[in-house]
Amino acid sequence: MRSFAAEATVDEISQASVATGLLAPLSGGSVGSLKSVSDRVGGWRMWRLYIAAAICAASMAPSATASELVDRNASGVRLAVNGRGEALITYTAHARLKHVLAWGAINARAPSQAQPQVAFRLDYAGGFGKYHRAYWRSFGHQCGAYRGQPLAWLVAACTAPDGSNWALQAWQRSLPNYGVFASGARSAWDIRLSHWTGPLAALTVKTDWTYRRFDHLYGSLVYQGKPVYGFHTTQLGSPLDGYGRLIYVDTFDSRYGSGWHRENSFVTHRPKGIFCYGFFPHGGRPAGKGTGYRATAIGPGVTPDVLWQGPAPGRYNRAADARANAEQRAAFSDRLCRPN
Repeated sequence: MRSFAAEATVDEISQASVATGLLAPLSGGSVGSLKSVSDRVGGWRMWRLYIAAAICAASMAPSATASELVDRNASGVRLAVNGRGEALITYTAHARLKHVLAWGAINARAPSQAQPQVAFRLDYAGGFGKYHRAYWRSFGHQCGAYRGQPLAWLVAACTAPDGSNWALQAWQRSLPNYGVFASGARSAWDIRLSHWTGPLAALTVKTDWTYRRFDHLYGSLVYQGKPVYGFHTTQLGSPLDGYGRLIYVDTFDSRYGSGWHRENSFVTHRPKGIFCYGFFPHGGRPAGKGTGYRATAIGPGVTPDVLWQGPAPGRYNRAADARANAEQRAAFSDRLCRPN
């Protein structure tokens, strides 16, 4: 495991993640010059005032939910944690060195319509928005070697003096469905931050068949013994609150091509936190049946993202299918997930 002070290079992330398929490099882009803006507002003094106002207004980013999305396509990523419950993420993205201060959240709440899910406060000015100075320059390092459970998609992790864990993970969350070629923003690698104590969320995935012809997944997402689900989604099934969680499913060596390809993503169901999915043809795309499957779920609250990976169920087996259907009726069934 990587400690807080280690720098994760592109090659190291790739080599360390072969087992889970994290094989593409993280890269940056470019940004325009700030000089022309400075000239237009009337010189260096006015530019300093402009920057101060902009930082105060915008650097304290609105909090999001789940393992927090910090940025995309970052390289040279470093994680530092001090004794005040704060983390500093340093990295390069869009050809710029960035320092992001995070604080104010740990673990997750059980689904509730009475209060929002926990979320980090993020200061993209490296602490200037919170402390009105270049806080990142004097940020302390008090986090030791990581002592928690193994993590998927790991970039960096450590265990703080108070026993809590911090981690950064990177994976391609936004890939298009049904093995469609990804480019631009759809191929980006998320850098996600988490802070927690105790066990991770439990992502359970089982395989069987539907209509005897198509591979089928079913399972659940549970945290601290309670189901993980949301209350509102768009018409396309994207969560609209801080509690909803998508399950991102990839298929290996399928008709989409060799290696891993995104099959689909879907929300866990209220109130059991269960889900199900059949590998059917979609429009002009073939069925995504592969030799293996994996599923990634963004952790509830600010807990880490979790991964399941396993083989396809293979050739149809009537007895095994009957046992799976009985299990689904007992624990993984609702009006949207019915064994067949």
